[in-house]
Amino acid sequence: MSAPQNTLPARYYTDPAMFRQELDTFFTQMWVCAGRAEQIPNPGDYFLAEIANESIIVTRGPSASLQAFYNVCRHRGTRMCREPQGKFAARIQCPYHGWTYALDGKLLGAPHMDPAEFHREDYPLHRVHVAEWGGHIFLNLAAQPQPQSLLDQLADLPQEFAPWAMQGLRLVHRIDYDVKANWKLIVLNYNECLHCPVLHPLLSRISDYLSGDNAAPNPSYIGGSMEFRGAAQTMSLDGRLRRAYLPGLSAEQQKQVLYYAVYPNLFLSLHPDYVMLHRLWPLAADHTHITCEWLFHPDEIAKPDFSPADAIQFWDTTNREDWAVSELSQLGISSRAYVPGPYSPRESLPKAFDRMILSRESRK
Repeated sequence: MSAPQNTLPARYYTDPAMFRQELDTFFTQMWVCAGRAEQIPNPGDYFLAEIANESIIVTRGPSASLQAFYNVCRHRGTRMCREPQGKFAARIQCPYHGWTYALDGKLLGAPHMDPAEFHREDYPLHRVHVAEWGGHIFLNLAAQPQPQSLLDQLADLPQEFAPWAMQGLRLVHRIDYDVKANWKLIVLNYNECLHCPVLHPLLSRISDYLSGDNAAPNPSYIGGSMEFRGAAQTMSLDGRLRRAYLPGLSAEQQKQVLYYAVYPNLFLSLHPDYVMLHRLWPLAADHTHITCEWLFHPDEIAKPDFSPADAIQFWDTTNREDWAVSELSQLGISSRAYVPGPYSPRESLPKAFDRMILSRESRK
């Protein structure tokens, strides 16, 4: 299939039926980034992930192994966990009739059931596939994931991003955003910077929007690099490096930032001294929840004068500029006057993203 030269028709961003189809195509059939491993460091720690209108319990078993289950009791289907995160007291119990499960999903107790006819081993919690890479937890809701393993879906990214050693970084700050725009518009915005001189004055002082190189598009991701402007050394309010470089980076990697969209919902922004990530959670055709997190090296965090404020303030400002223009895009595309428009030759990554959307649609 050749790359589309125009933007997609409006229905890709406005049609509720197409949105529901995309939830199934992308968010129940692919490996989806749900959170960070450090959110649940110990057995019994858990958080809830809301994916494609499903509530998923992500926890650790007695041996600290990752476990994921549908938040649905096997008795009468009641949702068991209500708090978004917490710690189980060695077991998971339904608040309705008291059915109780081990941290590995096995049914331990089912009050008032006839032991002569009822076999507990037949009623474990429904399991969800779970895997970890770089400290990121991924879930796959498909009965038989294709690709079967997370590493197959990530292709060459684990090797490409190994110098940043993300598994050893620690979460310092999180901001949640609600954006009145289709999730694909946010992906498109993230993957081109032709809008940067118009929309991002702070960013444009620190980084050259025409610099860097794009990686060859992959069925699992798109992305590329950008370089700093002048004496800037990192993406922050003034570009001044206040922290040590991440220890695994080469001299070349210290001079650039990598921006990658890992399908379907993870943005990785790999900086010389920290990593920023976004997770996208589509809620409706015109509504997306976004979690943004900043990760730093523990040695830097331990220093008495450590402060992440320069990076957080910079990106919170830039994020809000992007979300606002994405909402304007949603409003314009929703107009009866909208017709697909031409992409610039420099918008190769948005074109590759559209091509991926159309390719996956054709498989249905």
